[in-house]
Amino acid sequence: MIEALGSQFNGTVGISVRPVDGDWEASYNADSLMPQQSVSKLWVAMTALDAVDRGRLTLMDAVTLRPDDLTLFHQPLAAMVTKAGYTTDVANLMTRAMTQSDNTANDAVLRRVGGPDAIRGFLARRFIPNIRFGPGERVMQSTTSGLEWNQRMAFGRGFEVARNALPRAVREKALDDYLANPMDGAAPTSITYALAKLKRGEMLSPASTAYLLEVMHEAKTGPQRIKGGVPVGWSYAHKTGTGQELYPRATGFNDVGIMTAPDGTSYAVAVMIASTTVSIPERWVVMQGVARAVAAYHDGTLGQPNGMSIAAK
Repeated sequence: MIEALGSQFNGTVGISVRPVDGDWEASYNADSLMPQQSVSKLWVAMTALDAVDRGRLTLMDAVTLRPDDLTLFHQPLAAMVTKAGYTTDVANLMTRAMTQSDNTANDAVLRRVGGPDAIRGFLARRFIPNIRFGPGERVMQSTTSGLEWNQRMAFGRGFEVARNALPRAVREKALDDYLANPMDGAAPTSITYALAKLKRGEMLSPASTAYLLEVMHEAKTGPQRIKGGVPVGWSYAHKTGTGQELYPRATGFNDVGIMTAPDGTSYAVAVMIASTTVSIPERWVVMQGVARAVAAYHDGTLGQPNGMSIAAK
């Protein structure tokens, strides 16, 4: 079923499903590096909570944001940041980043934990392969568009205006270059490996694991992605990601998370659409199809999620 969903989709997609307490993986194109976009906020949250576990910060640590800290695209927090600044704490920023996918909130947590190198170091210490972490939203998104970042782009529709002024050929080349070698690329199989380790308590302390999973359960984004196919009675803790579009092409349309059955059995799931020209509802179909395949396998109505052989990993 997983292989059929992937092979029949009109676009570049990677899919991985693995039981948290099992030794198999059902997958399609799962070793390829796919753009993560806001899925990468998951690693920022984990790195922050690892710092909490090691006594290097607390969730109540104060953080003051100023206009120069604003980023671009989705940043509801920007409405609260005045010239005098806005003071909050790490917990609030992390929750906004994970549940609303607020870019300014996430970049603030990223700075607080030590920047991209700190994220890469955390993933390396946990032996998570094939997950890249980019340079932060401003540089990554401007580079993907063919622009050089200027802080004026953070205000109003400054970024969109600058991007729209570029020749289409410039934007197409920048987007092609990004997709060919995404600076935030990750293999879906590596993401489900990390999510399974998280659920088993092998990434963070028990307290931090429970805290992060609860925050992920509260995610407001992507209700019709994988979550739309999760059966009643199951739970789903997740993080979405959405990249830039250059009509008719959409990039980085993702959802990754942990599905848990009523009996407590959990499955790590990742569906990452690197590039496609199909409509959003058509993208939802493949994502929800994966969730339904997982549930059908668990309930015994589907023999094997791949519909063929299951690769042990």
